[in-house]
Amino acid sequence: MDTLIPIINRLQEVFVTVGAEIIQLPQIVVVGSQSSGKSSVLESLVGRDFLPRGSGIVTRRPLVLQLVTVPPLEERRKQENAIKAEEWGTFLHCKNQIFTDFAEIRREIEEETDRTANNKGISPEPIHLKIFSPNVLNLTLVDLPGITKVPVGDQPEDIESQVQDMILSFISNPNSLILCVSPANSDLATSDALKLAREVDPDGRRTLLVVSKLDLMDAGTDALEVLLGRVIPVRLGIIGVVNRSQHDLNTGKSVSDAWRDEQAFLQRHYPSVAGRAGSRFLARVLSRLLMHHIRECLPELRARSTSLASQYQARLGGYGQPVDDPSATLLHIVTKFASDYRDTIEGTARHIQTSELCGGARICYIFHETFGRTLQSIDPLGGLTELDILTAIRNATGPRPALFVPEVSFELLVKRQIKRLEEPSLRCVELVHEELQRIIQHCSSHSTQELLRFPKLHDSIVEVVTSLLRKRLPVTNEMVHNLVAIELAYINTKHPDFTDAAQVSASVNSQQTDSLDAGKHRRSERMPSEEKGPTSGFGSPVKAVNLLDTQPVSVSRKLSTREQRDCEVIQRLIKCYFLIVRKSIQDSVPKTVMHFLVNHVKERLQSELVGQLYRQPLLQELLIESQETAQQRTELVHMLEALQKANNIISEIRETHLW
Repeated sequence: MDTLIPIINRLQEVFVTVGAEIIQLPQIVVVGSQSSGKSSVLESLVGRDFLPRGSGIVTRRPLVLQLVTVPPLEERRKQENAIKAEEWGTFLHCKNQIFTDFAEIRREIEEETDRTANNKGISPEPIHLKIFSPNVLNLTLVDLPGITKVPVGDQPEDIESQVQDMILSFISNPNSLILCVSPANSDLATSDALKLAREVDPDGRRTLLVVSKLDLMDAGTDALEVLLGRVIPVRLGIIGVVNRSQHDLNTGKSVSDAWRDEQAFLQRHYPSVAGRAGSRFLARVLSRLLMHHIRECLPELRARSTSLASQYQARLGGYGQPVDDPSATLLHIVTKFASDYRDTIEGTARHIQTSELCGGARICYIFHETFGRTLQSIDPLGGLTELDILTAIRNATGPRPALFVPEVSFELLVKRQIKRLEEPSLRCVELVHEELQRIIQHCSSHSTQELLRFPKLHDSIVEVVTSLLRKRLPVTNEMVHNLVAIELAYINTKHPDFTDAAQVSASVNSQQTDSLDAGKHRRSERMPSEEKGPTSGFGSPVKAVNLLDTQPVSVSRKLSTREQRDCEVIQRLIKCYFLIVRKSIQDSVPKTVMHFLVNHVKERLQSELVGQLYRQPLLQELLIESQETAQQRTELVHMLEALQKANNIISEIRETHLW
């Protein structure tokens, strides 16, 4: 089980190289207030002075500290390429550079901190330090900035919240252990470190408390009750340590001497717990806890790593492989787009819209709902008054009074009504054309990632299809215009569904005979013949007209019986013939649009795309990937490689290592 911590260290390095820790790895996070003794505790675990010292917030970036046990130098001398030092350190940002002087390690930490955290501010970007020594136990620790309340100097006003947010981001990881450091000479009930730990670990299953500075308590007091867990119980335990004082640091007291003095102090003041206290005991407890914690987390890590690898592999597959054969790639993309376009029209596309009608379904709706309802709403006699009909009849008879309703007036008026069908028919063509344009965007947004990889090719395909639609639009409009023109060219009064004019006239006459006779009788009783004024040829009183007046004569008058009969005959004929033509237009316009626009584009699309784009000089230019796509693929490749390495590392753990 001793191999578990080095394996977690290797996993940590793998994910750091890709700039993201997508798997939450087990680690020990050190949390404490400013000047609580965190640095002294860490240095006592390492056995060397290597952390920056000073007033205020000294740790301003997370320090990921990996302790690796190595054989003593004497044993390693026989190995090839062995490092000729008893202890040394390496930084992840200083590749292939070995630090054997721990004072240089301290300086490197300070310089790297100032690189991203200027003006005494803090930065969430971690520093990764690995220390190799025969005097350490395998451990992974994260040292965080100390909790502070008041900004000092150039520190930002919200330094307290910044530090707390950073600490919470690390200890919120359910796979982390929380090492709270609180000085013995302060009230643990007000410990900021314990307060933050309880926010994310209310049951205390992941929390270990270190009581530092046992030697600085007031005379006559001790921390025995605290160390025994009788004041504040902590599930993973409470361990007391003695830190080096500032005087010890100034005089250069070694960590080994501090260990010896610490044990002497514990034996003298806390003999009952001396065996379960001190820095050396803390190191053993931390190593044991971390190994057991890793063992518990390992099945989840293995499953998570495998799942993520599958997800990233699928995402990477969507971006396709680098282009080796431009001709084959272009032909594949063009064929796929044309197929998607046809399938969207036919309703067999894989990506079916559920929020709105699209493609062929939308075209069907335009034909039978929008266009059909519009034609049905057109009144056969709309915009045609009785006066218009009467005027047309009189104009068609010339200077002679007509004995019968002239056919010319019927044709003139019915053509005027038929002409009204042209505008909605052309509007139907426009709506279908707009939908065919929308299908381009639909296919582009739901197409394969291969098309999205090449923005120039995507734009060129859109341009070619748009151009094809633009060319077919006037052709289709002309054909629809011709449909109406055909109806206007010949008024077929012998159409099987058209009512004969004689029948209409007879029907109107039979309906009006009785009413006309009754009306004449009533008028004769009401007005004696000698009192009747002169009448016009239409049976209405004549109003004096000035023949020199060039203004048109007012026609606001009541129509005679014959005029009413003639108007009604014309109205019935117009309505009957208009309905015949409207039915024909309603049937023929969708067929025309389908033949000359929809089917033509659908059938010619692929050949048009190949003809326009499949040209050797254009291939390389069209198949240039967007910078964003290339970057995303590179990131996915690196992340997938990291996950595959992680799987390989985890697979090295045999089941026997877990027990």
